[in-house]
Amino acid sequence: MAEAFSERGPSVTSLDVIARAGVSGGLFHETFPDREACLLAAIELGLQRACRDVLGAYDAESRWLDAIKAGLAAFLAYLEREPALGRLLVVYSMSGGERVLRRRVEILSALAAVVDMGRLEGPADRQQLPAVIAEGVVGAVLAVLQNRLMSNQNATVRDLFGSLVSIIVLPYLGAGAARRELTRPLPRIRVGAGVEPPDGAQLEDQGAGVRLTYRTMRVLRAIADYPGASNREVADRAGIVDQGQVSKLLNRLQTRGLIAKAGETRTRGAPNSWRLSERGELLLREASAD
Repeated sequence: MAEAFSERGPSVTSLDVIARAGVSGGLFHETFPDREACLLAAIELGLQRACRDVLGAYDAESRWLDAIKAGLAAFLAYLEREPALGRLLVVYSMSGGERVLRRRVEILSALAAVVDMGRLEGPADRQQLPAVIAEGVVGAVLAVLQNRLMSNQNATVRDLFGSLVSIIVLPYLGAGAARRELTRPLPRIRVGAGVEPPDGAQLEDQGAGVRLTYRTMRVLRAIADYPGASNREVADRAGIVDQGQVSKLLNRLQTRGLIAKAGETRTRGAPNSWRLSERGELLLREASAD
């Protein structure tokens, strides 16, 4: 599906995918009821592979700016390493139906929540910026990447790094910081540093595309035991001292569809209120049974 989109653009049909995969129509429809289901599965595959790199790089940094730069650098490298899946995520996910577009909105909302954390690293007068600023930043970065990827099948995107970081930091850290980031090189990516618990306990769950470390399990159990918990309450119950780490972990679990905010209509500035999703409840039950 991803390769067919790279070759044919949004006009791809199920027949195109069947012919390219070299399978029968019967086998295709046994696996996917329609084109939309196959497209959604391809997007989830691309997302899983991207998150493996991006979240590992992001989680290895404690400061927001360093984490953003590491995650962005990892994503740009992913786009060049997996061009078909990368284009599907960035460009062609817009050509799907309702289910695909709804999933795209979920992903962009999670990215905006991560970018919005920049308010906490900036000067006091920028800490009251509305959350919609982060949505605009994510949209601007995506627009730049879409234009580059659509203009050239063999496009390189790493040279956009400084400009994209500048776009991200401008509202939160100011023009001086944005100007400095224009000429700074890509960072050396540290993957997973300081993320694993001391005993290294972890569970691998390929279906959910998430590595359940001991810390992650404690966070999921904290939310299960206390639905509606805020970030600070989750941190206290899970025994996590670093508020920045718990915020990143919660955003990561939200991106994977394991948790959700219980009150999307909450008053601006009010604490988050977390609950497990059906997917998160199932994963926690399976992990506990193991």
